[in-house]
Order: sequence, then structure tokens, then C-alpha cells
Amino acid sequence: MRLASLPMYDWPESRDETLAEWARIRSAWADLPDLTAPDWSDIDGYWRNPDLVFSQCCWGPLSLGLIDWLKPLAQPDYSAFEGGRGPWYRSALIAREGAACPVPGTPAASLPDLAGKRFGLNGRDSLSGYLSVKEDLGADPCDLAAACVVTGGHRGSVIAVAEGRADIAAIDCRSWDLARRFEPAAQGLVVVGWTAERPGLPYVTSRATDPALAAALQSHLRHLGCHPLPQGREK
Repeated sequence: MRLASLPMYDWPESRDETLAEWARIRSAWADLPDLTAPDWSDIDGYWRNPDLVFSQCCWGPLSLGLIDWLKPLAQPDYSAFEGGRGPWYRSALIAREGAACPVPGTPAASLPDLAGKRFGLNGRDSLSGYLSVKEDLGADPCDLAAACVVTGGHRGSVIAVAEGRADIAAIDCRSWDLARRFEPAAQGLVVVGWTAERPGLPYVTSRATDPALAAALQSHLRHLGCHPLPQGREK
């Protein structure tokens, strides 16, 4: 049985938006499967499943080995979200207090000092929640901060900061938009910095997917307004 999912921004409150996104994508293929939610306790196994015909995956896990199982197809557009620009996205560094930091006018980062802070991260394979901060700082944020708190997800990081279990966390700009819309804990938080721009997470298919279908999906995504893959990551 072929599998399809759009798991990365599928909050319960935005389920209708996820279903509408999938309806646009599958409009040319009546035989593509309905969306199903992956088992997050074995998400790597899910992404390695040869029956996975369509999904999303962060460039973090892809760069750490999943690229051998998943073929990136195209980059969605992030322009609708503060901190997004075409295929590029930033992560917002959120905290409970401090002056709000506007989005930088250049692709460069604008990061706050982590000294003495507890840094909340969704996972060490996350580009938006950890690896981007590590790259921008040139050091592991867990070495610079007083402590690190692993939350398991961006929403969990928002709640951890709001509840005082963490002082600062990096949330990709689309997840931050969802949090501001749907997570009550986000209302008392402010953006105190931004990571540099990076390619947003791509749509993917299994490398076992029929090449003709993969090529057709890629072409259809471009027709829908998605962007080409970053140079050097086309394969």
C-alpha cells in the first residue's frame, strides 16, 4: 500500500489546511493515496519505507543520511510567513522577555547571546531547531548555553519556553506562525533573534518510487508554484 503524508506542519487545528494542500498536490493523480499520519516514534523507519510516495522531510535528517532513501522533489514557498522568502526560511529565536527583533534585511543571522540561558531544541537532527543555530554560531548551542532541554517538537519548545523550562528556542518561521495562531502559550513570547536563511524543507518521495511518477510529481509541484531544489541537491 502506497503512503502519503504532510506531517511537518500538520497541527490538529490546521488539519483543514493540510488536507487542502494535499488536494492541490494530488489533483492530477486520482490514484494517489489519502494522507495518513506517520508514527513519530519510528519516523526514520517511515521515511525509509519504499511505499512512501509523497511526504515532507527536513534537510537536517536528509543531510544526516535519509537522502539515501528519499528523493527531494521541490521546495515549497515560504513567502507567506514572517521570516520566509520564496524557498528560503529562517528560524525565530523565541523567549519570554526582551525587545522584539525584526527580521534582518540581509540573509545573515541575528542571534542572541545564549550564555546563562537554557536552550530548548526539538531534536539534534533538526535543521531549524538546532543545526542552523549551531552553524550560525560556529559552536554547539548546548555548549554555549547553561543547559539544553530536548522538547521533541517545535510546539513543545514553545510550551517549554512559556512554562519556564527553557529560556530560548529556535522555531522555523512556518511553525512559529502556527504557534501564534493556535498555541495559547505563544502569546507571551517574543522573537529575540533569527537564524540565517536556509532552504525550507522539501517535498520528497521514496527513491523506490517509479522514476516517471517522481518526475511527474516534480513537474506538477513546479506548476503549483514550488521552487527548484537548491543547487547541488538536485539528486
